[in-house]
Amino acid sequence: MTGRDPALYGWWLASRASGVVALALVTLSVAAGLVMAGRLSRRPGAARRLRGMHEQFALVGLVLIAVHGLTLLGDHWLHPGLRGIAIPFWMRYRPLATGAGILAGYLAAALGLSFYARRRIGARRWRRVHRMTIAVYALGVAHALGAGTDAAVLRAPVLATTVPIGVLFARRLARGRRPPAPIRPAVAAREVAR
Repeated sequence: MTGRDPALYGWWLASRASGVVALALVTLSVAAGLVMAGRLSRRPGAARRLRGMHEQFALVGLVLIAVHGLTLLGDHWLHPGLRGIAIPFWMRYRPLATGAGILAGYLAAALGLSFYARRRIGARRWRRVHRMTIAVYALGVAHALGAGTDAAVLRAPVLATTVPIGVLFARRLARGRRPPAPIRPAVAAREVAR
């Protein structure tokens, strides 16, 4: 035994654990959202299940982002203070990477909580704004790889998520730029007959 008090590392461990799990949940939420947006699943009920998973992953991820920041307040090595966890780029420890994480947290909160205001802002406008969730993922990856003391351990799994997320995002962008498919005459005739 080294003689060091393990309680001194408890806050750091809690912060790292909540941050890693939050990033995993944000990744899953973004992936589910991109699969829904790309209409990649044609199974009956799949969209409803994906939407439920997307919302749950996002909500729990948002809570863990808050836990990640708040538990840093007890970290005996960083001593970030309230300003350090609340103001992007304020913390002296790797300010760009920590700033990216703080921005990701604020953006995640704004986008996640906007779900409850979508009736007021309109569904179409809300969907357009909600597409910014890819930025939460990108900022979260930058934060994890740039600020984490165990970034070397996280590098491979985190970067492995960027390929599928990147492909899904590229498909989403390509799908959004395509003109709508023309209505076939037989389908149009059935619609008129109704």
